[in-house]
Amino acid sequence: MSDGLREARETVKRARAREEAERNERSTGAAERAAVMRVRTMRGKSGVHRFLLENGLSVASFALFLATLVGLVFTGAAVQSEEQRDHGQPPVTVVEYLRTGAFVETLTENWESEFLQMGIFVLLTAKLYQVGSAESKHLEEPEETDEDPRTHRFDPEAPWPVRAGGVALAVYRHSLSLALMLLFAASFVLHAMGGARAYSEEQLQHGGEAVTTLQYLGTSQFWFESLQNWQSEFLSVGVLVLLSIWLREQGSTQSKPVAAPSHETGH
Repeated sequence: MSDGLREARETVKRARAREEAERNERSTGAAERAAVMRVRTMRGKSGVHRFLLENGLSVASFALFLATLVGLVFTGAAVQSEEQRDHGQPPVTVVEYLRTGAFVETLTENWESEFLQMGIFVLLTAKLYQVGSAESKHLEEPEETDEDPRTHRFDPEAPWPVRAGGVALAVYRHSLSLALMLLFAASFVLHAMGGARAYSEEQLQHGGEAVTTLQYLGTSQFWFESLQNWQSEFLSVGVLVLLSIWLREQGSTQSKPVAAPSHETGH
Protein backbone atom coordinates (compact mmCIF):
# COMPACT_ATOMS: atom_id res chain seq x y z
CA MET A 1 0.00 0.00 0.00
CA SER A 2 1.42 3.41 -0.97
CA ASP A 3 2.13 6.01 1.68
CA GLY A 4 -0.35 8.38 0.05
CA LEU A 5 -3.20 5.86 0.18
CA ARG A 6 -2.38 4.95 3.78
CA GLU A 7 -2.36 8.61 4.77
CA ALA A 8 -5.68 9.20 3.00
CA ARG A 9 -7.31 6.34 4.88
CA GLU A 10 -5.96 7.62 8.19
CA THR A 11 -7.36 11.05 7.38
CA VAL A 12 -10.79 9.56 6.68
CA LYS A 13 -10.68 7.60 9.95
CA ARG A 14 -9.76 10.71 11.93
CA ALA A 15 -12.55 12.68 10.25
CA ARG A 16 -15.10 9.98 11.09
CA ALA A 17 -13.85 9.84 14.67
CA ARG A 18 -14.25 13.63 14.98
CA GLU A 19 -17.79 13.45 13.56
CA GLU A 20 -18.71 10.69 16.01
CA ALA A 21 -17.25 12.65 18.92
CA GLU A 22 -19.17 15.76 17.86
CA ARG A 23 -22.43 13.80 17.60
CA ASN A 24 -21.90 12.31 21.05
CA GLU A 25 -21.10 15.73 22.46
CA ARG A 26 -24.25 17.23 20.94
CA SER A 27 -26.35 14.35 22.26
CA THR A 28 -24.82 14.59 25.72
CA GLY A 29 -25.23 18.35 25.72
CA ALA A 30 -28.91 18.09 24.79
CA ALA A 31 -29.53 15.52 27.52
CA GLU A 32 -27.72 17.65 30.08
CA ARG A 33 -29.70 20.74 29.07
CA ALA A 34 -32.95 18.81 29.44
CA ALA A 35 -31.88 17.61 32.89
CA VAL A 36 -30.99 21.16 33.94
CA MET A 37 -34.39 22.38 32.74
CA ARG A 38 -36.13 19.69 34.80
CA VAL A 39 -34.17 20.70 37.90
CA ARG A 40 -35.00 24.37 37.36
CA THR A 41 -38.66 23.53 36.87
CA MET A 42 -38.74 21.55 40.12
CA ARG A 43 -37.05 24.36 42.04
CA GLY A 44 -39.80 26.72 41.03
CA LYS A 45 -42.57 24.38 42.15
CA SER A 46 -43.89 23.38 45.54
CA GLY A 47 -46.75 21.43 47.07
CA VAL A 48 -49.06 19.77 44.57
CA HIS A 49 -47.09 20.89 41.51
CA ARG A 50 -43.88 19.37 42.82
CA PHE A 51 -45.68 16.18 43.82
CA LEU A 52 -47.12 15.80 40.31
CA LEU A 53 -43.71 16.42 38.72
CA GLU A 54 -42.05 13.81 40.91
CA ASN A 55 -44.85 11.24 40.67
CA GLY A 56 -46.41 11.97 37.29
CA LEU A 57 -45.95 8.45 35.90
CA SER A 58 -47.74 6.68 38.75
CA VAL A 59 -50.41 9.39 39.04
CA ALA A 60 -51.20 9.18 35.32
CA SER A 61 -51.26 5.37 35.41
CA PHE A 62 -53.67 5.18 38.33
CA ALA A 63 -55.82 8.00 36.93
CA LEU A 64 -56.22 5.99 33.72
CA PHE A 65 -56.96 2.91 35.81
CA LEU A 66 -59.74 4.67 37.75
CA ALA A 67 -61.23 6.21 34.60
CA THR A 68 -61.42 2.87 32.82
CA LEU A 69 -62.66 1.15 35.98
CA VAL A 70 -65.60 3.56 36.14
CA GLY A 71 -66.35 2.79 32.50
CA LEU A 72 -66.17 -0.93 33.24
CA VAL A 73 -68.63 -0.61 36.13
CA PHE A 74 -71.26 1.31 34.18
CA THR A 75 -71.02 -0.76 31.00
CA GLY A 76 -70.91 -3.97 33.04
CA ALA A 77 -74.05 -2.95 34.90
CA ALA A 78 -75.76 -2.27 31.56
CA VAL A 79 -74.79 -5.70 30.21
CA GLN A 80 -75.92 -7.39 33.42
CA SER A 81 -79.27 -5.58 33.23
CA GLU A 82 -79.79 -6.76 29.65
CA GLU A 83 -79.13 -10.34 30.72
CA GLN A 84 -81.54 -9.95 33.63
CA ARG A 85 -84.29 -8.69 31.32
CA ASP A 86 -83.67 -11.59 28.94
CA HIS A 87 -84.48 -13.94 31.84
CA GLY A 88 -87.55 -11.98 32.93
CA GLN A 89 -85.82 -10.40 35.93
CA PRO A 90 -85.50 -6.72 36.91
CA PRO A 91 -82.36 -4.80 35.86
CA VAL A 92 -79.61 -4.12 38.39
CA THR A 93 -78.35 -0.80 39.65
CA VAL A 94 -74.66 0.08 39.57
CA VAL A 95 -74.37 -0.56 43.31
CA GLU A 96 -76.08 -3.94 42.95
CA TYR A 97 -73.75 -4.83 40.09
CA LEU A 98 -70.71 -4.16 42.30
CA ARG A 99 -71.91 -6.96 44.59
CA THR A 100 -72.35 -9.54 41.84
CA GLY A 101 -70.01 -12.41 41.06
CA ALA A 102 -69.94 -11.25 37.44
CA PHE A 103 -68.27 -7.96 38.42
CA VAL A 104 -65.68 -9.62 40.67
CA GLU A 105 -64.92 -12.19 37.99
CA THR A 106 -64.58 -9.67 35.17
CA LEU A 107 -62.38 -7.37 37.20
CA THR A 108 -60.02 -9.88 38.76
CA GLU A 109 -59.51 -12.15 35.76
CA ASN A 110 -57.84 -9.21 34.03
CA TRP A 111 -55.81 -8.26 37.10
CA GLU A 112 -54.71 -11.88 37.31
CA SER A 113 -53.28 -11.90 33.80
CA GLU A 114 -51.54 -8.54 34.21
CA PHE A 115 -49.77 -9.50 37.43
CA LEU A 116 -48.79 -12.88 35.99
CA GLN A 117 -47.36 -11.24 32.89
CA MET A 118 -45.33 -8.69 34.85
CA GLY A 119 -44.10 -11.25 37.38
CA ILE A 120 -42.97 -13.70 34.70
CA PHE A 121 -41.37 -10.91 32.67
CA VAL A 122 -39.36 -9.71 35.69
CA LEU A 123 -38.11 -13.26 36.25
CA LEU A 124 -37.30 -13.86 32.58
CA THR A 125 -35.32 -10.63 32.21
CA ALA A 126 -33.19 -11.65 35.20
CA LYS A 127 -31.97 -14.80 33.42
CA LEU A 128 -32.57 -14.52 29.67
CA TYR A 129 -31.21 -12.20 26.98
CA GLN A 130 -32.36 -10.70 23.69
CA VAL A 131 -29.58 -9.08 21.70
CA GLY A 132 -30.64 -5.66 20.44
CA SER A 133 -33.69 -5.30 22.68
CA ALA A 134 -34.16 -2.37 25.04
CA GLU A 135 -35.80 -4.80 27.48
CA SER A 136 -32.73 -7.04 27.88
CA LYS A 137 -29.49 -6.92 29.83
CA HIS A 138 -26.22 -6.88 27.90
CA LEU A 139 -25.00 -10.37 27.07
CA GLU A 140 -21.28 -9.68 27.44
CA GLU A 141 -21.15 -6.67 29.78
CA PRO A 142 -21.63 -6.60 33.57
CA GLU A 143 -24.87 -5.07 34.84
CA GLU A 144 -25.45 -3.12 38.04
CA THR A 145 -28.51 -5.26 38.71
CA ASP A 146 -26.28 -8.35 38.95
CA GLU A 147 -23.84 -6.99 41.52
CA ASP A 148 -23.69 -8.58 44.98
CA PRO A 149 -25.74 -6.35 47.32
CA ARG A 150 -23.67 -7.53 50.29
CA THR A 151 -20.89 -5.19 49.17
CA HIS A 152 -23.21 -2.32 50.17
CA ARG A 153 -23.98 -3.64 53.65
CA PHE A 154 -22.34 -0.66 55.33
CA ASP A 155 -23.69 1.93 52.91
CA PRO A 156 -25.90 4.27 54.99
CA GLU A 157 -28.09 5.01 51.95
CA ALA A 158 -28.74 1.35 51.12
CA PRO A 159 -32.24 0.00 51.96
CA TRP A 160 -32.45 -1.52 55.44
CA PRO A 161 -32.71 -5.16 54.21
CA VAL A 162 -29.35 -4.73 52.45
CA ARG A 163 -27.78 -3.40 55.65
CA ALA A 164 -29.47 -6.10 57.75
CA GLY A 165 -28.42 -9.03 55.56
CA GLY A 166 -29.56 -12.59 56.26
CA VAL A 167 -33.20 -13.52 55.63
CA ALA A 168 -34.23 -9.90 55.11
CA LEU A 169 -31.77 -9.54 52.24
CA ALA A 170 -32.65 -12.96 50.80
CA VAL A 171 -36.30 -11.89 50.54
CA TYR A 172 -35.49 -8.36 49.38
CA ARG A 173 -33.34 -9.70 46.50
CA HIS A 174 -36.51 -11.07 44.90
CA SER A 175 -39.13 -8.80 46.49
CA LEU A 176 -40.37 -7.39 43.17
CA SER A 177 -41.17 -10.76 41.61
CA LEU A 178 -42.54 -12.03 44.94
CA ALA A 179 -44.90 -9.06 45.24
CA LEU A 180 -46.15 -9.46 41.68
CA MET A 181 -46.69 -13.21 42.05
CA LEU A 182 -48.53 -12.69 45.37
CA LEU A 183 -50.79 -10.17 43.64
CA PHE A 184 -51.32 -12.72 40.88
CA ALA A 185 -52.22 -15.40 43.44
CA ALA A 186 -54.69 -13.08 45.20
CA SER A 187 -56.30 -12.12 41.87
CA PHE A 188 -56.42 -15.78 40.85
CA VAL A 189 -58.34 -16.69 44.03
CA LEU A 190 -60.72 -13.73 43.69
CA HIS A 191 -61.33 -14.64 40.05
CA ALA A 192 -62.18 -18.19 41.09
CA MET A 193 -64.52 -17.02 43.86
CA GLY A 194 -66.30 -14.43 41.73
CA GLY A 195 -66.45 -16.80 38.78
CA ALA A 196 -67.97 -19.55 40.93
CA ARG A 197 -70.75 -17.18 42.03
CA ALA A 198 -71.46 -16.01 38.49
CA TYR A 199 -71.30 -19.57 37.12
CA SER A 200 -73.64 -20.83 39.84
CA GLU A 201 -76.17 -18.06 39.14
CA GLU A 202 -76.16 -18.96 35.46
CA GLN A 203 -76.51 -22.67 36.22
CA LEU A 204 -79.47 -22.08 38.54
CA GLN A 205 -81.20 -19.92 35.92
CA HIS A 206 -81.04 -22.89 33.54
CA GLY A 207 -82.10 -25.53 36.04
CA GLY A 208 -78.60 -26.65 36.97
CA GLU A 209 -76.79 -26.77 40.32
CA ALA A 210 -74.53 -24.28 42.05
CA VAL A 211 -70.81 -25.06 42.33
CA THR A 212 -68.18 -24.35 44.96
CA THR A 213 -65.02 -22.39 44.23
CA LEU A 214 -62.98 -25.60 44.10
CA GLN A 215 -65.47 -27.19 41.72
CA TYR A 216 -65.35 -24.12 39.51
CA LEU A 217 -61.56 -24.41 39.31
CA GLY A 218 -62.11 -27.76 37.60
CA THR A 219 -64.34 -26.34 34.87
CA SER A 220 -63.20 -25.49 31.36
CA GLN A 221 -64.98 -22.14 31.75
CA PHE A 222 -62.52 -20.94 34.41
CA TRP A 223 -59.43 -21.95 32.46
CA PHE A 224 -60.85 -20.57 29.22
CA GLU A 225 -61.27 -17.18 30.90
CA SER A 226 -57.74 -17.29 32.32
CA LEU A 227 -55.90 -18.60 29.29
CA GLN A 228 -57.52 -16.21 26.83
CA ASN A 229 -56.06 -13.36 28.90
CA TRP A 230 -52.70 -14.97 29.59
CA GLN A 231 -51.92 -15.61 25.93
CA SER A 232 -52.56 -11.98 25.00
CA GLU A 233 -50.31 -10.72 27.81
CA PHE A 234 -47.39 -12.93 26.81
CA LEU A 235 -47.89 -11.93 23.17
CA SER A 236 -47.68 -8.23 24.06
CA VAL A 237 -44.46 -8.80 26.03
CA GLY A 238 -42.84 -10.69 23.16
CA VAL A 239 -43.88 -8.03 20.66
CA LEU A 240 -42.43 -5.25 22.83
CA VAL A 241 -39.15 -7.14 23.29
CA LEU A 242 -38.72 -7.59 19.53
CA LEU A 243 -40.04 -4.21 18.35
CA SER A 244 -37.67 -2.38 20.70
CA ILE A 245 -34.78 -3.81 18.66
CA TRP A 246 -35.66 -1.77 15.57
CA LEU A 247 -38.18 0.88 16.63
CA ARG A 248 -37.72 3.89 18.93
CA GLU A 249 -39.72 6.25 21.14
CA GLN A 250 -37.62 9.25 22.03
CA GLY A 251 -37.62 9.99 25.75
CA SER A 252 -39.13 6.66 26.81
CA THR A 253 -37.35 4.30 29.21
CA GLN A 254 -38.84 1.43 27.20
CA SER A 255 -36.83 2.44 24.14
CA LYS A 256 -33.18 2.68 23.22
CA PRO A 257 -31.85 6.12 22.22
CA VAL A 258 -33.12 7.04 18.76
CA ALA A 259 -29.59 7.07 17.33
CA ALA A 260 -28.61 3.73 18.89
CA PRO A 261 -27.85 0.94 16.39
CA SER A 262 -30.27 -1.98 16.20
CA HIS A 263 -27.69 -4.47 17.49
CA GLU A 264 -27.13 -2.46 20.69
CA THR A 265 -28.73 -4.12 23.69
CA GLY A 266 -30.35 -2.32 26.63
CA HIS A 267 -31.03 1.36 27.18
